[in-house]
Amino acid sequence: MTLALPRRTRRPRTLTALSSGLSSGLPAALLTGVLAAAALTGCSSDEDAAAEPDASPVAPSSSIPRSDGPSDLATPEAGRYPTYVAIGDSFTAAPLAGPTGDQQCLRSAQNYPAQVAEALGAELTDVSCTGADTAALVGSQRVLGGGAVPPQLEALQPDTSLVTIGIGGNDFGIYSTLTGTCVKAATQDRDGAPCRTALGRGGVAELERNIRTVGDRLEAVVEGVRQRAPEAEVVVVGYPEIVPADGTCPDLLPLAAGDYPFAARMARLLAQVQERAAAAVDVPYVDLYAASDGHDVCSDDPWVNGRVTSAATALAYHPLKVEQEAVAGLVLEKLAD
Repeated sequence: MTLALPRRTRRPRTLTALSSGLSSGLPAALLTGVLAAAALTGCSSDEDAAAEPDASPVAPSSSIPRSDGPSDLATPEAGRYPTYVAIGDSFTAAPLAGPTGDQQCLRSAQNYPAQVAEALGAELTDVSCTGADTAALVGSQRVLGGGAVPPQLEALQPDTSLVTIGIGGNDFGIYSTLTGTCVKAATQDRDGAPCRTALGRGGVAELERNIRTVGDRLEAVVEGVRQRAPEAEVVVVGYPEIVPADGTCPDLLPLAAGDYPFAARMARLLAQVQERAAAAVDVPYVDLYAASDGHDVCSDDPWVNGRVTSAATALAYHPLKVEQEAVAGLVLEKLAD
């Protein structure tokens, strides 16, 4: 068995370079299942499906804790950020984690930008979209039904005062490799490491290079934001821990036993790359990977949903409501600092 990674393009030197040679979107088969379950409209791409979701909604687990929300944490003084633009992918949009506010992008009306804006008393323009990659910031993103949404950076204005950015995991099919391709590979050898083996040393090295290139793109994104909204406070928000550092849970995250460490290492590398990129362009970084330690898919208190899509809980392998509450609190704490 041979696994193919999306080809790595030349490192972009400017934000404009991101608009060529990339595709934006969530696996089409995954969203087909979501449509069947929730009668919603989502985003599509040519990537393989991350999982075959159960079309029947299931009740959210009573073991998932609910925080008291961001209102209990430190917040900036009122009026400091009157206009707020949220940029990002599905980990910002939080599909099915609360009532859907935007059908095209499967954007929750209770995602962390909505909670942050409410706490700040800010006017929110949320353009985060399920399936977005960095190319979707400067070019239109295709959505199911044949339509498209405008480039996310078009939402920025010279008087925008706050911008949060959560993007990068869809570039080069990084997350679809870990939660899609590797999950499919597990059916060949549940006890081994079929994904890592099939990729081979060269494929793993290419995946690592692609992840590091995300850092270059993220730096370019921040510079593009600064050009369009020079007065804005810009905050980069990382990704949570999805794969446990130790242990397995094949019912929730059906990777082969030997591929868990590999997937965890790649996810951790992406978080490190995002943090370094934020530091390189001198913007605050919300280290969600560290904050979510012990809240991976396999944990007793997960912040991320497992393999079953539920209209009552979240899209498969995507944030739960409790995670969005935690992110909102962390963003507000960062702004208060």
